[in-house]
This record gives sequence, structure tokens and C-alpha cells, in this order.
Amino acid sequence: MTSPKISVYSLSDLKNTTDDALPNYLTSLKFKQAHTLADVRLALGYSAVVIAGATFYADYKLGWDATKFWTLWAVIAYFVLNSALTYWIWGVEKGKIFTGEFNGSQISIASSVTKHKPVYNLEVQYSKAGTEPQALKLSAPFTRWFDSDGHFVAMPFQRWLATAIPLIGDADPQKVETSIVETDPQVVIETPKPSGSKNSAKSSADGAPSPAARSRKPKRTP
Repeated sequence: MTSPKISVYSLSDLKNTTDDALPNYLTSLKFKQAHTLADVRLALGYSAVVIAGATFYADYKLGWDATKFWTLWAVIAYFVLNSALTYWIWGVEKGKIFTGEFNGSQISIASSVTKHKPVYNLEVQYSKAGTEPQALKLSAPFTRWFDSDGHFVAMPFQRWLATAIPLIGDADPQKVETSIVETDPQVVIETPKPSGSKNSAKSSADGAPSPAARSRKPKRTP
């Protein structure tokens, strides 16, 4: 089934579509998602809405004189809840789009974009069972998994995640690519090259012929 078409010039659409695809992919690999962050955000938001709605209804039914004392406290509560919600979003969630675990290993992923720059950035923290927590910063252009018409193509995105993040690669080894992964300059992930290509690679880098090339003598013409 073809994915919905979005505008390739809208960074928010590109990011939101990708953000939605990432949890879907991980849960399909049997990652267990934790919903605590979203539950707290929804509880704070809906509580503020309920207070505002109840205050409006009471004022409509009973009048200002009868409700002005309670309206004061409702306004204070509404302000406190919205302040808490703002802190929760920017101070606790910090752009996290997935938190969960896989076979006893914990993982947390946050996404971000830079204005006028169509590049998807991920900050990943994970810890395999019995090991120290690890952190990765990854980035890749949206064109890697969006076609020119604005359709999201899942396979390139999933391959990028499986190759760049070891915990996801363990869960989906068939999608791990044997090539250099496009990442943030702070993180370079590269699979080993065949041992037979070392000499030729070194030779091409320094301009000198490889030992194999030096051993081949040119044929003499009579």
C-alpha cells in the first residue's frame, strides 16, 4: 500500500511522518514501548482543559458573582498545569519519540530538525543487559526515505536504523547494511572491509602501487 503523500518542502510534515514510522517499526520487532511520558503529558493537558471547561460552565449557569472566588483558584490551577505541561514537554520529554525495552535492554530515542535544513537528527541512548549505557547521535537527509513525490519509503529508513543502532540491528539483522552509514560527524559507523582489499585501498590512498602490483613485471616485447 502506498503511503500518504506529503509536501517535501514541509520540514514539520517530513519529521512528523518519520517520527510516526519509527515506533511502528520498533514495535513490529517486538520492542515494548513505554507510554509513561505520553500519559503524563495527556493527563496534564486534559486536566487543564477540564478546569477551563468547568469554570466556563459554572460562570454561564451561576453568574460571575457566585463563581468569582472559585474562578480565581481555577485560573491559578490552569496556569500551574500549563506550566507543568510546558516543563514536561521541553524539560523531560526533550523530543523523545520512543522509549522502551527489548529483551531486557533499554532504549530511548529523541528526534529533531534544524530550521531550513532537511536533515533528520536522532539522539539514541541504549543499554544492553549487563553493559554500560551507550549514546549515539545520528543524522541523515529525508531524501533517503522520501521519494520525489513525497511518499515515505519504509525500507531505506528501516535499514538506516538497523545499521546505525546496534540494538535495532540485533532485533532485525536482515536489514543491516554492509556499507558506511551516514551519521553525525561525532559518530562514525563502518563495517569491516575484506582483508584482501587493504593493500589496494592503501595504494590508492598514497599513490604507491600495492605489493601485488609490484610483483607483476611488465612483459618485454621482442
